[in-house]
Amino acid sequence: MKTDLEILAPGGDIDAIKAAIAAGADAVYCGLNKFNARDRATNLSADDLPGILTLAHKHGCSVFLTLNIIVVESEIPALIRLLNTLVNTRIDAVIVQDFGVFYLLNKHFPSLVIHASTQLTTHNEGQMRFLSALKATRANLSRELSLTEITALTAVGRTHGVETEVFVHGSYCISFSGLCYVSSVLAGKSGNRGRCSQPCRDGYGTTATGNDYPLNLKDNSAYGDLRELAEAGVYSLKIEGRIKKFDYVYTVVNCWRNQIRSLTEDDRLLSDTGDLYKVFNRDFSNGFLKGNITGDMFIDNPRDHSIRQLSQASPSDERDKERNRFYEDKAELSARARHAISRLRIEKVPLTFCIEGKADTPLRVSITTPETSFHVDSARPLAPKANKSAPGGLSLAVLREKFKRFDNAEYRIEQINTEALQPDLYLSFKELTVLSKRIAFLLNGSREPVAPVAVPSPGKPRPILTPPALSVVISSPEDAHLCGTTPAEIFFRLPEAMEGQCDELARLFREYPGLTPWFPPVLIGTDYTAALAFLDAVRPARIVTDNTGIAHEACRKGIAWIAGPCFNIANSFSLLCLAEQFACSGAFLSQEIKKDQLKRIVRPEGMELCTSIFHPISLMTSRQCLHHQVTGCDKNRFDRACVQGCATSSSITRENGTTLHIHKTKGNHHRLYHETHCLNTEVVTDLPHTFSRFFIDLRDIGTHTKTEEDKAGLITLFDNLLKGKPDAGPTLHRKIRPTTNVQYIKGI
Repeated sequence: MKTDLEILAPGGDIDAIKAAIAAGADAVYCGLNKFNARDRATNLSADDLPGILTLAHKHGCSVFLTLNIIVVESEIPALIRLLNTLVNTRIDAVIVQDFGVFYLLNKHFPSLVIHASTQLTTHNEGQMRFLSALKATRANLSRELSLTEITALTAVGRTHGVETEVFVHGSYCISFSGLCYVSSVLAGKSGNRGRCSQPCRDGYGTTATGNDYPLNLKDNSAYGDLRELAEAGVYSLKIEGRIKKFDYVYTVVNCWRNQIRSLTEDDRLLSDTGDLYKVFNRDFSNGFLKGNITGDMFIDNPRDHSIRQLSQASPSDERDKERNRFYEDKAELSARARHAISRLRIEKVPLTFCIEGKADTPLRVSITTPETSFHVDSARPLAPKANKSAPGGLSLAVLREKFKRFDNAEYRIEQINTEALQPDLYLSFKELTVLSKRIAFLLNGSREPVAPVAVPSPGKPRPILTPPALSVVISSPEDAHLCGTTPAEIFFRLPEAMEGQCDELARLFREYPGLTPWFPPVLIGTDYTAALAFLDAVRPARIVTDNTGIAHEACRKGIAWIAGPCFNIANSFSLLCLAEQFACSGAFLSQEIKKDQLKRIVRPEGMELCTSIFHPISLMTSRQCLHHQVTGCDKNRFDRACVQGCATSSSITRENGTTLHIHKTKGNHHRLYHETHCLNTEVVTDLPHTFSRFFIDLRDIGTHTKTEEDKAGLITLFDNLLKGKPDAGPTLHRKIRPTTNVQYIKGI
């Protein structure tokens, strides 16, 4: 079977990058010390990058740099300095999450190729069009998708110039990437900043089903699904693991290289997964890829499973022999990887300069590297030095000074040979400068260096002088009567399982024309199609959406739209991106950032800024059933009927006693919530002219937080707060308890 599949390997440190190259990876993704989503990886310094690029490109391997975090306003100058550096490297692409980074790349650094990070949760065709509009050439699809769903998105991507990249090996996340805030809320380490502390792998109080690690999934492995992935048209096979060591990377890449070779040359798949089980794993599953989302995808131990695979049924002496053989094999794999990387060197490229010339002829400078050689000639001829005893002229010292720019992070001058240069000659410094620039041009692949870009500042924050509006979020038709009977605008949170509910929902919005729809972050396959049908049926004047695919469609249809909190907006350039590219009329700022980070952000003229001041704190959204390992379920497989019909709540308890609430409501995926609601009355007085709209979430999501008022009463209390009535804030805190405001205080 003919295949043209890229193996994309993780490079957490230099040895891991070498291992990927030695094992035959087509590309490697790695991060610098800042702006990448693996803060726990060793990562690289800027001085490491030229040598890595030289080594990788010498072996036909591309290098993609991860810039895949959300960026706060104070970091923008440092980010721009980094981008000004990257445009003059041979980096093959940058991997991006933040819309502000997209904006800067498109507007000011168009020569850098853009790949969309998995943090953007790409799972429907509208999102592929959205990314195409942002000039992304590749999208890393959500891990949760099935082969059927991947095939459909790959076809859409092909028509819009966006390749698809799929995770095929390594850790599964229990949450949709980009929609996980567990580490941020519980530990102050945001996954959207590359600092995830992996609380999903932590132990919790033993559940009713006898599990201690109820959120811990097995690892992903699509090793046996390569044929289907090739038939789906996927371009890149991505291996997870930037905190893994070189022997892991070498072994996994080598296995996948052999699998691709077997399919390509012999039209068959290898079935021996022994080596994959000898390096770190939590056992393997391909449940998401096969659309077989069962309880068997969980494992009640987050640690290395490799030794645990050994048979426990054998007699004790046989188990000892088996264990010894296992460790011997494991040591052999590591030694093989160490030997492979020992042959690779990440060093500065040595340059040899040979200088030749005589009077009345051009000066010739010949440059030799291990890979190439070329020469450049001066435009003017050499002239005899007027005064042979005077200093100056073309001495070795002068030449070293003029060419010292080539002693840098990428090159080192090994020798300057002047044996063929006649003594006592003269060439102007201007001519030498021209020669030096020409040499730099040729060493740079005949590309002119890009001059530093001075990105215009977005200006100073524009105060909003009109009184802020109060808005309310509901999700039950029984609460629709609040529309028109309270001083607040009512937003209705639509379900994720839109298919089959479109007509019923459209009738509700016709009955209550003042309702404003709010689209959820996850809309897969036919549910996305149904969401589009709903838009056409209702034709609302305005929407809120947490899904970029719906944002793209709203822009196309001329519907005013507000970017929801799941857009993770934390800087002014993200707002500019959405306003200029997609006619966005308003946006929530990230609920992860604090007061000082919020007040720096500059909104574009005419754009609303929104925030929520009362809401349940969503920690994760999962396509898996979170009740499997907690309360159990007679039905082991989570399927379409479960999404549409199941409504169950349960909880898990952390070792420190904190309770996390699991809610599954009809028409939605499972969500995990913090034990208390967020109540942030401070932002109203702290930043009185920043926000044009404050939201309160009155959906029926049970936490430890209790209120002494019904929903209409709560709306009145919050309306009093926005109107500045005395004692409004303290009254809310007395009547709504307990609550937290941790993210507004700590930020990211």
